[in-house]
Amino acid sequence: MSLVYDLLYTLALVLGWPFLVLRRIRRGPGSIALGERLGHVTPLPDGQRSIWIHGVSVGEIDATPTLVRMLRERRPDLAVVVSATTATGLARARQLYPDLTVFRFPIDLSFAIRRVLHRLRPSALILMELETWPNLLEVTHAAGLPVVIANGRVTEGGSMRSFRKPVLRGIARRMFGRVTWVAAQEQVYADRFVELGVPEERVEVVGSVKFDTADVDDTIPGQEELAAALRLAPGRPLLVCGSTGELPGQPAEEDLLLGICQRLRARHPGLQLALIPRKPERFDAVAARITAAGLTCWRRTAGPPREDPEAVILGDTMGELRKFYALADVVFVGRTLVPMGGSNVIEVAGLAKPLLVGPHNENFAEPVRILTSAGACVVARDAAGLEGEIERLLSDDDARREMGARARETVLAQRGATGRIVARVLTEIERQQC
Repeated sequence: MSLVYDLLYTLALVLGWPFLVLRRIRRGPGSIALGERLGHVTPLPDGQRSIWIHGVSVGEIDATPTLVRMLRERRPDLAVVVSATTATGLARARQLYPDLTVFRFPIDLSFAIRRVLHRLRPSALILMELETWPNLLEVTHAAGLPVVIANGRVTEGGSMRSFRKPVLRGIARRMFGRVTWVAAQEQVYADRFVELGVPEERVEVVGSVKFDTADVDDTIPGQEELAAALRLAPGRPLLVCGSTGELPGQPAEEDLLLGICQRLRARHPGLQLALIPRKPERFDAVAARITAAGLTCWRRTAGPPREDPEAVILGDTMGELRKFYALADVVFVGRTLVPMGGSNVIEVAGLAKPLLVGPHNENFAEPVRILTSAGACVVARDAAGLEGEIERLLSDDDARREMGARARETVLAQRGATGRIVARVLTEIERQQC
């Protein structure tokens, strides 16, 4: 089957090469990283074996720190290597793991996958959430390499709809039948993995590893430095809106939030607002939206802020979202007012912050359900409902403190998924070595 897949991929590359050339011109040489895409990763020292962890982008990579730490503690003889698909995911992995081998995920051509296996000699492959490819599973299966899907999640509207198509159904069942074990976040995802072809006995619900990776300290490193750089005014509440986004044909979340902030300032004149878009390529567009709303935009990268107490802070850096959350009085987690599936709510809860989301939170449905049931999160039906909930929290210090405390307690109560995954991975490695 690898030969068939290679021929199909080659045909797709032949047809799509103008697009790849155009993208390389627009984004620069680093947008393709051809060497690593073809499996030319830095080899490990002779005789050294590894555990390979792969995540698509920033969200998946941010779920790995506890997993990496526990694997290194339990098996110091095995190197941990980390790959990512997107440029932002790769940058985040290199930031988190400067002392590890970090590389761009190879193209799903059989010779590229084999080259990576030859150079890194993994004893197990851990795929975060879903990132499966036909040749990846074929080659690793032929090599006898255990493949574990950690924090497993399959969305109904995206992945399942594609895999159910007649042309893909057979490929999906063969591919997922190669998976050694799936650690699903919740039962609905577990059922979908079984439908895709993973034998039922190889699927287990263990919860979300993101409960394990969430910071639960009152302060996090760099928080005070950020507060000083922002020149936050003591006694003035800070509303942080993180991972915001937009969809074509719909109002951008930032426009809705700017309107909410301007109306709330009539009743809470000291309100400070920070917007942190999910995608770096939107920073300039969001800055323009702030200016178009008649407000001063102060970009995090621009140096000391202007003397304007109503300036809107634009978080246009990578890796500082948690610091912004740690400084907030109220947090809205974005990509939820528009149907984009939502963003990570658990990191906010761990910091004991009152948490608000919109109705579109499918990507984190189970954590949102758990937090909402505990009184630690509020799901607003729309922008008007969100405005009302923000005002309620700004007007009630006790409600903010109680909601934040419940959020942290819930995170602590839900921990343990990573330990179960590590135990199973090490068991599979030991079976392989017997």
